[in-house]
Amino acid sequence: MTDRDQRLQTILKLIEEFNKKGIPVTEETRFAQDLEWDSLTVMDFVAAVEDEFDVLITMNRAAEIETVGQLVDAVAELQG
Repeated sequence: MTDRDQRLQTILKLIEEFNKKGIPVTEETRFAQDLEWDSLTVMDFVAAVEDEFDVLITMNRAAEIETVGQLVDAVAELQG
């Protein structure tokens, strides 16, 4: 399993806590549109990701991340 696969699996596990509607999640899943998360849910989720990976995701960066796959790649960049 690659580092990216491990990050993806960890992020998918974090999403489970917030996925109240049980929507199937893939790398193409969009947080706002597909999961129907409001801004508070997004902020709580971002905080969980930051804690899990020990990174800081700025508001501007978070606004640019629309899909699960983009988040996986962004975490990798932030861990640098």
